[in-house]
Amino acid sequence: MIRLYWFIGILLLLLLLFFLIIFTRLTIILDLIHIGDNDHIKIKIKAWFGLLRYTIKIPFVKIDDQANIIIKQEQKVGDEDTANKVSKGKEKITPEEEVKALHDIKEIVQHVVGLHKIVQRFLRKIKVKQFIWHSQIGIGDAAHTGLITGVAWSIKGVVIGIVGEYMKLKTTPIVTITPEFNQICSRTKLQCIFQFRIGQAMLAGIQFLKYWKGGRPDLKSKPFSFFAN
Repeated sequence: MIRLYWFIGILLLLLLLFFLIIFTRLTIILDLIHIGDNDHIKIKIKAWFGLLRYTIKIPFVKIDDQANIIIKQEQKVGDEDTANKVSKGKEKITPEEEVKALHDIKEIVQHVVGLHKIVQRFLRKIKVKQFIWHSQIGIGDAAHTGLITGVAWSIKGVVIGIVGEYMKLKTTPIVTITPEFNQICSRTKLQCIFQFRIGQAMLAGIQFLKYWKGGRPDLKSKPFSFFAN
């Protein structure tokens, strides 16, 4: 009888933990900065009112003489000031790897029936809590700067339209473009906050596996190689 009570207690505890996980809301904070040749992305992942934190810093878009993209990555668990674990990595992405990645994306799309519907349903569950996008543009010529500024406004309008159509935009986007007519300038700062529940991501993953067709895909690049295992 005591063993039965222990079994029921453990089962209830596991069920409670399961429901706690699937209803946990994840907050993704995206911070992208482009200042001339100094580019980086910082991604913060938070859960349980900030008790769990994970930070990824990616200084990116550094191209060497052989057209390879050099990516440096830093990961931290916990607060930025009190992180208890830090890992750093440096990766070189060659043009051949980029071509392989495009090939792999095509392979995955062909193996999943209705992939766009799965992605679309998941995106509709994502709440956009903040969207701030500031830019400064200048090429040293007033006429051409004005033209490029108009194109930039068009691009930002399209991006905001896509975000509003496929996600739940819960805030008014703050978007500015400052033209610099007398100097060469290229600066962008994008800050976004996304929220979704872990259960919603799990459901999308289950649907992904459910509608998978065929055998192993012919994947070639490192980022997608785990699908072929």
